[in-house]
Amino acid sequence: MATYVLVHGGGHGGWCYRLVVQRLRAEGHEVFAPSLTGLGERAHLFRHDVDLDCHISDIVNLLKFEDLRDVILVGHSYGGMVITGVADRATDRVGHLVYLDAATPANGQSLVDVAPEMLAFARSESRIVDGVEMCLYPTDDALRYYGVVDPDRLEWMKARLTPHPWKCFERPLQLTNEGALTRIPQSHLCTTLYMRWRDVDGLRQKADGRLWELDTGHDMMITEPGWVADKLMLLAPDAMDTRP
Repeated sequence: MATYVLVHGGGHGGWCYRLVVQRLRAEGHEVFAPSLTGLGERAHLFRHDVDLDCHISDIVNLLKFEDLRDVILVGHSYGGMVITGVADRATDRVGHLVYLDAATPANGQSLVDVAPEMLAFARSESRIVDGVEMCLYPTDDALRYYGVVDPDRLEWMKARLTPHPWKCFERPLQLTNEGALTRIPQSHLCTTLYMRWRDVDGLRQKADGRLWELDTGHDMMITEPGWVADKLMLLAPDAMDTRP
């Protein structure tokens, strides 16, 4: 059985993977879906210096203290920044990287560099709280961006979304182990809406063809959890070994 670590995106928490986690565990896989510092059920731990490096450390420490190895590390949206940094710092513990409609940054890039259109919207609704710029409040416009249309799931989300510190998005990713990082297999699950912002051919080449596209909302782990779980299970070591 495989070990999955699912990293959420901006404004979310580990809760957003609930339906995917249920499906993976039902098949016997080990699954971790942590909330990053200052978000989700850890919102009360927010402090002024929470940034991308802090969130990378959250996941590196999870891998270390749980002694996890050969992990399938999944990142959604902003989570793509996080998992890239984690794989650079803990290369020996990561077996596969999965970008779930996520940022795929190069060394020195911030999320603002990778997704300027989306981040311009996020900052347009930011607020200063105790001297810290916070964004991604669960406004109606933000909720439309996530692409969840089912009214029950939308209300469930709205009750759990938390504001996100802007500095996480403008902090450049600093890589120190790029050679080893590029040798980690990767796969991409993408929504049709945001394919226009991606180098599809380049991603497909890096992923040895493992790029899947679905016409659904950006929060595909909520809109299509069964599809996401099925694709993730294709990447389990045993499944990869038996692929033609």
